[in-house]
Amino acid sequence: MKKTLLSTAIGAAVFGIASAASAGTLEDVKAKGFIQCGVNTGLAGFAQPDASGNWKGFDVDYCRAVAAAVFGDPDKVKYTPTTAQSRFTALQSGEVDLLARNTTWSIGRDTALGFNFRYVNYYDGQGFMVPKSLNVKSALELSGAAVCVQSGTTTELNLADYFRANNLEYKPVVFEKLEEVNAAYQAGRCDVYTTDQSGLYSIRLAVSNPDDHVVLPEIISKEPLAPAVRQGDDKWFDIVTWTGYALVQAEEMGITQANVDEIKGSSTNPDVRRFLGVEQDTKVGTDLGLTNDWAYNIIKGVGNYGEVFERNIGANTPLKIQRGLNALWTKGGLQYAPPIR
Repeated sequence: MKKTLLSTAIGAAVFGIASAASAGTLEDVKAKGFIQCGVNTGLAGFAQPDASGNWKGFDVDYCRAVAAAVFGDPDKVKYTPTTAQSRFTALQSGEVDLLARNTTWSIGRDTALGFNFRYVNYYDGQGFMVPKSLNVKSALELSGAAVCVQSGTTTELNLADYFRANNLEYKPVVFEKLEEVNAAYQAGRCDVYTTDQSGLYSIRLAVSNPDDHVVLPEIISKEPLAPAVRQGDDKWFDIVTWTGYALVQAEEMGITQANVDEIKGSSTNPDVRRFLGVEQDTKVGTDLGLTNDWAYNIIKGVGNYGEVFERNIGANTPLKIQRGLNALWTKGGLQYAPPIR
């Protein structure tokens, strides 16, 4: 009986995913006039509403870039705040068209959950934050610690694997909502906070006296963070994917939000002209189901990848995150765009 019920549930879920995808997400998005984007409930620098209720952040700008590609207007987006657990249901059910929420691309999510990832917009890894008063310099000194962690994440499994591999003991303090984990750490209910290192830099800003807390040097996992869509809709998957590559390509070419109009009007480079939709033989936009100025609209609306990074989380922001692995491949990083031609 249990096996039958489980099979029925899985079949219903898969049918729901296929039905949502087969309807044609691009057509649905155009019909309603906006993209519904699943984001974090509030992570400084990545996705957070300001005092006026306007969403800002690195992931938010990705949603805006997709809207610019589709509509020529980066503001045609509505945002659905999702927790670590609710984000997948929101995408599977069709509540959101796109999930851009610091989500790790893993094989289980790519297969069992029925999602598609391709473009990694942030290469990350799991780390640890502790109060300076503990005088801890390494994660290997954390045996016996109480560790705050969010449920429904890859973080839980990574945490268990790391402590087991290093013969360390720990007490997990688990909550569903990010705000609950933050509150527990600040209240001293745990000694350690673990999540993606990018998140730790953001969360550190939200605690009282940020200078009293330190992010430890260890990175214990690979966390390629990527936007996700439902399987079964290749057209929409391509649009979301190539939006990310367009941001990177523009940075490689030196095209910015400020100079894109000048370059569009004066460049004689065929690759640049094709990218911006002015070369006569270009049809990459129409092949995507968009207009040929789709990439121009992205850069005009939000800037290139480097601009999005520096504006939201870079060295001149409160987070002060260095590019590191997220630098262009020509500068020692991993950000690399396939040819757009």
